[in-house]
Amino acid sequence: MTYLQIVNKVLTRLREDTVSTVSQNTYSALVGEFVNDAKRVVEDAWDWSALRTTLTVTTTADIFNYSLTGSGNRIELLDVINDSSNFFMKYRDSHWFNKTFLVDEPASGSPMYYGFNGVDVNGDTAVDLSPIPDAAYSLRFNCILRNPELSDDTDEVNIPTLPIIHLAVALAVAERGEAGGQSAAELFGIADKILSDAISLDAGKHPEELVYQAV
Repeated sequence: MTYLQIVNKVLTRLREDTVSTVSQNTYSALVGEFVNDAKRVVEDAWDWSALRTTLTVTTTADIFNYSLTGSGNRIELLDVINDSSNFFMKYRDSHWFNKTFLVDEPASGSPMYYGFNGVDVNGDTAVDLSPIPDAAYSLRFNCILRNPELSDDTDEVNIPTLPIIHLAVALAVAERGEAGGQSAAELFGIADKILSDAISLDAGKHPEELVYQAV
């Protein structure tokens, strides 16, 4: 469903006229902001199947810092695989990398460890690798890639849209104070129930992620 279609569904529930573009008037633009707020809440609520993807990095000899192109700053890694050497890479924190690079003698070879190191000039997440690559290795970063804010009318939303619509309605009602007799609190409750149901349905595709083991 597109950004414009979602905004119009929210407007209809608010008993407002639909629009041909999100920026058509001040109120439709405000609803567009509520839709983006709701989208972010829904995206962050669960690791949706529709947001799962793989980013590939090919290393260069003697370079240890790489940007995950297109990742932005809201990425969540599920696992990282050194596809060239056929093993799962392990996470290490910044203290470990500081010790490895600045205190100890850094090793070179096939990367076994990764750690986050800020963002690049494009706002994409950057990672450090150890050992420092000594050749070209293909690394696969399996991740949850949350989308940027909606801006164009035709921007698509791939996660469930019903929770976004109902949460945006609740936000709009909280702002203006009424919607055909339903309070904002009631509408937030409805939105939470719809979101919970959508998460339960999507979670069925990944039941192993809901099993917790003692460590």
